[in-house]
Amino acid sequence: MKIEILGTGCAKCNKTKEIVEKAVSETGIDAEVVKVEDFDRILAYGVMITPAVVVDGDVKIAGRVPGVDDVKKWITQ
Repeated sequence: MKIEILGTGCAKCNKTKEIVEKAVSETGIDAEVVKVEDFDRILAYGVMITPAVVVDGDVKIAGRVPGVDDVKKWITQ
């Protein structure tokens, strides 16, 4: 599983990465967590507001920080 955190490095983007890493750790899912800061790659997903979370190519949330429980749902389905 590949999870991408889309964002330029702002506080919300960094917090989103922490939350995703915590959810991955707590569920024991084997996932690669990648931070994407390139605007062209972010826009390729149709994301205009960061932070955003992409799981295996599917945008799950954009424009706000998700909760740990939200991320757990996305990665265990």
